[in-house]
This record gives sequence, C-alpha cells and structure tokens, in this order.
Amino acid sequence: MKRLLCALLLFASFLGFGQKPESLQKIFRVNLISPGVELETPVSARSTLSINPGVGLQGAYNNLSYTYNTGVKKTSNPLTYYIAPFFDLSYKTYYNRDRRQVKGKSLAFNSGNYWAIRLLSNFKELEAHNMARTDHTDFAFGPTWGLQRAYGKIHLLFDMGPVYYFDTKGNNGFFPIMLQLNLGFDLKKWK
Repeated sequence: MKRLLCALLLFASFLGFGQKPESLQKIFRVNLISPGVELETPVSARSTLSINPGVGLQGAYNNLSYTYNTGVKKTSNPLTYYIAPFFDLSYKTYYNRDRRQVKGKSLAFNSGNYWAIRLLSNFKELEAHNMARTDHTDFAFGPTWGLQRAYGKIHLLFDMGPVYYFDTKGNNGFFPIMLQLNLGFDLKKWK
C-alpha cells in the first residue's frame, strides 16, 4: 500500500499537483533563417496550427532535380539548391508544457517540445545554381519532432523527421531525415 501511495504522489508531482499549464497562445512572428511570416494559432488545449509562407533556400530532392555535368547527361548532386517561395504548414501537439511549468521554465510564446505533422510546399525557383527541377511545384510531407523556445521576443525552433516528397508530375521519393532550424522574432500574442 505504501508503494502505491508513493507512486501516486510521484505521478501527481509530475503532473504539477493538478496545475493546468499556461494556455497556448495565438502568435504572429517573423522568421529570419527561412524568411517568412508565421501565424501559430491554438486548435485545442495542447495543439496548434502553424502557417508560414515565405521565400528561402531549399535543398534539392533526389528524383525531383538534377544537374548538368556534360550538357546532356543527368546526374544527381547533393549540393544543389535553389531559392524559391514556400508554404510551410504544421500541426503541432505539445507534450511537455506541464513539466516545464512545474520546473519553473518559461511557457511564453508556446515554448515547449512537440510532435507534428508537417507539409512543406516549394514553388517556382527565383534563382537556381547548377540544377534543374522536374517540376516547379513540389511537396514534402511527414512527422516531425521539435522544440521551440522564446528568449524574450527572440524565437528559436528546431525540428526533424522523415519525409515523403513528390511533385505534380508523379516523381517522388523518401528522405530519412529533414532538419529545420529557424530563428525569428515573436511580434504579437493573443489569448
């Protein structure tokens, strides 16, 4: 009986003795590394929808791009990139905000760790180097694990996960890990 009572008390301490974590907020931010404007809005007590259109540096996917080495022969080159408009959509579910609150860590501007489903769309390139794309529109879709933190009004986001990518002409593939790192400014929050 003592063990059961100790286990229940330990479990309650992890939950913060019933304390409800600070609510998720609707936030407008400007991102710098992948320049864009983002709106993150709560859709439930633990989930948000993040919408981020912008223009940025994109990496090439196998089967969706190629380089010309001889003028005729197509060869894959992992160092190819292009600059293009993008649309990034993420559905994030935060899982550690109550533990952060119990430890006295900040929850401001939706700080926390999350699991997400991400859809990234890339459009016609503005500038390309040593490459051509099979189509001017492509998509990458997959689950991600990430974290975001606010340091005052400075926003830091990192996430990673596998993606399935495809274009509108039927070309596709799988990439085992896609990384995202972003730094920006949280401009406004609403309750």
